[in-house]
Amino acid sequence: MAAAQGKTNWFAIGISAAVVVVLVALGGVVVWMNNQANDPGATPTSDIVNAETGAISFGEGDDVVATFIDFMCPACNAFEQSYGEQLQSAAADDEITLEVHPIAILDHLSQGTNYSSRAAGAMYCVAETAPDKALDFMNALYANQPQEGGSGLTDEQLSQIAEQVGAGDAASCIAEGTYEKFGAAQAKAHEISGTPTVEINGKRLDVQEINTELPKVLP
Repeated sequence: MAAAQGKTNWFAIGISAAVVVVLVALGGVVVWMNNQANDPGATPTSDIVNAETGAISFGEGDDVVATFIDFMCPACNAFEQSYGEQLQSAAADDEITLEVHPIAILDHLSQGTNYSSRAAGAMYCVAETAPDKALDFMNALYANQPQEGGSGLTDEQLSQIAEQVGAGDAASCIAEGTYEKFGAAQAKAHEISGTPTVEINGKRLDVQEINTELPKVLP
């Protein structure tokens, strides 16, 4: 009996080793999946895109107004209806610097088509290929905003809108989804949990502050 107890249990050791291998493999898969989820993909390159912050910038005023928008968000559209014209006009006159951040936090509300990500990516495509048409494209996206919870616009429809505002060169970028990951990555980087989010000179406003603070920097 004593001799039997002294025998090495190679079966148990083999099972333990196999478990370790599986756990290591699973750990690698989890790390890979996390990296994929956090991968910002390609970074837009344009004179009006800040590669560090992701902002699409208009104007050169002293006061900086940053807006974080999701093109599936009805509240973002309402914000644009209220303030968009004033903001864009002030930026055109260099009375403010307007920084637009197209982000994606509402992909789960487009029936699996990831419309928020695709629309944000399309905005970056236009900013890269036709920067002078970027605001026109943004305004057109809001004018054609799909219903929240619907399937959103197709890539072909996004390209058609780009063509309509004079940014037809963005079509291949949109079709290839070149910047489709960028909007979601920017939402995480800036810790955006709701839209529209507005910052003035780096200070993030509470929702109730938008109507009181934003008019102070507008002409």
